[in-house]
Amino acid sequence: MLFDWFFGMFSNDLAIDLGTATTLTYVRDRGIVAHEPSVVAVQKNGSSTKVLAVGTEAKEMLGRTPGNIVAIRPMKDGVIADFEITEAMLRYFITKAHKRKTLVRPRIIICVPSGITEVEKRAVRDSALAASAREVYLIEEPMAAAIGAGLPITEPSGNMIVDIGGGTTEVAIISLAGIVYAKSVRVAGDKMDEAIVQHMKRKYNLLIGERTAEQIKKQLGNAYPIGEVQTMEVKGRDLVGGVPKTITTNSDEVRESLAEPINAIVDAVRIVLERTPPELSADIVDKGIVLTGGGAQLKHLDVLLREETGLPVMVSDNPEAAVVLGTGKALDELKLLKEVTIN
Repeated sequence: MLFDWFFGMFSNDLAIDLGTATTLTYVRDRGIVAHEPSVVAVQKNGSSTKVLAVGTEAKEMLGRTPGNIVAIRPMKDGVIADFEITEAMLRYFITKAHKRKTLVRPRIIICVPSGITEVEKRAVRDSALAASAREVYLIEEPMAAAIGAGLPITEPSGNMIVDIGGGTTEVAIISLAGIVYAKSVRVAGDKMDEAIVQHMKRKYNLLIGERTAEQIKKQLGNAYPIGEVQTMEVKGRDLVGGVPKTITTNSDEVRESLAEPINAIVDAVRIVLERTPPELSADIVDKGIVLTGGGAQLKHLDVLLREETGLPVMVSDNPEAAVVLGTGKALDELKLLKEVTIN
């Protein structure tokens, strides 16, 4: 007990939104201290691997590394794809949050997708413990997003949340601090980037990297035709000639290329609405749907969902940080933490 108390003196409890594309870290009493890409650059020498960079620095290296250096995204579709690299990434974010103190052993609460399996849960828990956590709690992403968006989750009324991240889209109905019905689809920001890459290949024989695809999505990406058509120059490699080439694309074209992943998200919303108990459906007609996550920033996505469902749709104030802010709030309120964490 004394040992735990001693380490408790050193530790600042952490909330981590361990995302496929981005990891956000929240420290109790300090707020969000890190918002970096979930990318790790490693150098391979025979059987040994050495971590060179994590986060923003590693993302700069994506698609630009020499043979022995690899930039890896250890999270795939919201779950751990590479255990060792995830552990190294978690350790980096924990020590960064605690200003490089190595003695620190914090309590950590980590967000996981709602459709996660027992094996995947154990992988998250084990990698956090291996990265020097004292205790690990897990919270489902839609629950954290709803808390972060300021929804009254403990009341006996229906709240609908759509959290669009990098690897997964979580759609859930929440009431009385529990998830009544949830659907997790592995279609989100990454699949949108992939769709843009494929479109450029098909239409222009142009090969572009995932960073370029992400820039196109942020600049021109939209879900519903409103306003004037915007254009952008795109640089890549010509697949026929093998030489660098520049083409001009526009927002209408990008919207067409994103149709498939966006329709998958709309379908998930429809399925959840169909399975919602009638009493809670009545609440959602009044309150509407709240969008969170980085993918919620896609232009006019709220307009499309409003057209498709006939319900009010709002984007939360700080969509990208909603999950980690909700997790941080649960960390600050122990009673809420006990109600919303999963075993």
